[in-house]
Amino acid sequence: MVPKAEFTSYYGRPILKPPVWEARDIAGYLFLGGLAGGSSLLAAGADLTGRQELSRAAKAGACAAITLSLAALVHDLGRPARFFNMMRVFKVTSPMSVGSWLLGGYAPAAGVAAATAFTGRLPRLGAVATGGAALLGPAVAAYTATLISDTAVPAWHDGYREMPFLFTGSAAMAAGGLGLLVAPADEAGPARNLALLGQITEMAAFERMTRRIGMVAEPYRTGRGGAYIKVGQVLGALGTTGAALSVTPAVPAGRARRIVAAVSGAALMGASVATRWGVFHAGMASARDPKYTVVPQRQRLSERAGVA
Repeated sequence: MVPKAEFTSYYGRPILKPPVWEARDIAGYLFLGGLAGGSSLLAAGADLTGRQELSRAAKAGACAAITLSLAALVHDLGRPARFFNMMRVFKVTSPMSVGSWLLGGYAPAAGVAAATAFTGRLPRLGAVATGGAALLGPAVAAYTATLISDTAVPAWHDGYREMPFLFTGSAAMAAGGLGLLVAPADEAGPARNLALLGQITEMAAFERMTRRIGMVAEPYRTGRGGAYIKVGQVLGALGTTGAALSVTPAVPAGRARRIVAAVSGAALMGASVATRWGVFHAGMASARDPKYTVVPQRQRLSERAGVA
């Protein structure tokens, strides 16, 4: 019997050139943008329900996160002018072009919302800015998923259907975790619900994506990317369990409940960070290994030939 052939490329060299992005910049940019967008949505809900401490905390978190996200993006680009160059045109078929304009509209709105909340001045302008940031927030949280899925990197490109849901779920989990970490216990209900919804959404989207893309999902389970994903899953489970328990008689009211909520919030934020780093490193690993490019292509060609 002839043994099954192992796939190799020409001299074992990668077929794709992996992105030159640094994890600290781009994975951080992915996480911070999601945290900002989710926090703006949480802030608007807190305003509508009269939770002022939660609202201020979420607005401050959104402003800080989007500022750091832009700083990470500009650092990766090399100089600020390159960011503004991306805004010369608006091209709906380019995730990078659309994303640049989203950031250009969202960042000032988030900044004005935070400034008016802490100064108490110009409340009407603050309300408009809060609404604008909340309207753009989900798009800011999701567009980076479209951005990386629009590349040729197999683990990103093949997951294009579920990646936006994975990113928005992760963003909601991070924003809810921030609310649990910093808001008073009597105002943390919306943050808790958002975090739980986000964790469920992220988990469901990730499971569906990895099942659908088959062997291309291997980098999400192995290597550095797989390690980050596993850490994120553990932290997410611990965070959601603690958040759910923090409103039950199992945790005494008062200081103990506040501590459990804060620890749970930190775990949920850590889970979102680990997920973004896991997705980043899994994509890099899939670009370096030629089998994730060629084997799925051959499978698709065989399937089409069979249908024909």
